[in-house]
Amino acid sequence: MPNVLVQRLTTKHHSLANFRYYDILVHIFVVILLISNLVAPKICAIGPFRISGALLLFPLTYIFGDVFTEVYGYSGSRRAIWIGFFASALMAGLAKLIVWLPPAPEWGSQLAFATVFDLVPRIVVSSLIAFWAGEFANSYVMAKMKLFTEGKHLWTRTVGSTAVGQAVDTALVVTLMFVGSQSWATIGNLIVSGYVTKVAYEVLATPLTYLVVNSLKKAEGVDVYDRDTNFNPFGREMPEDLVAAEASGM
Repeated sequence: MPNVLVQRLTTKHHSLANFRYYDILVHIFVVILLISNLVAPKICAIGPFRISGALLLFPLTYIFGDVFTEVYGYSGSRRAIWIGFFASALMAGLAKLIVWLPPAPEWGSQLAFATVFDLVPRIVVSSLIAFWAGEFANSYVMAKMKLFTEGKHLWTRTVGSTAVGQAVDTALVVTLMFVGSQSWATIGNLIVSGYVTKVAYEVLATPLTYLVVNSLKKAEGVDVYDRDTNFNPFGREMPEDLVAAEASGM
């Protein structure tokens, strides 16, 4: 799989608003994140295996995180993560409110509706904390590894960052959800099983990640390196903030 050839000729400055595809990618990222939360309660049977519906979609958010960091830099990923975090919290809050409102007497689907949308607060909080921590760990490792590898060997960054991010995410979400109600042996089994599956997902998706990243670098005309970047997750991003980028060629 050929790498993008980066020709470091000049240093340009771009605000995130100047990128043509960034906003649409953030929209897709948020939609996938919200849908994965909605389909999570379903247990799917694939042969002898049983997996949550979210497991088919949620790993895609880490692929998006890799793309955001690789193409647009840590600031682009940070913005997308916060948008996804608040969108998920808003969805959970509104879903709880709508379930709580009294149903019309002639409407007989309240129980079915509640089964899907009445999210347990512990699950919501656990998922939000794990998503936030895992995505920022993924983005940080991705950005740092890009500097270390000087932009080469993309697969090492996508797999390496996901290995770290998913370890944080999976350990947090499973522990917070089940501590006190399940044995530590069961919790450990769930963490290992979920982690291995998610990382394998990332490895299998590597050719697709290469295609998307290389196409976006060419289309946007930039390849961001996070030198002198503020990696504080709470760093403010004003509209006039600029991200350092290096001109890229194919």
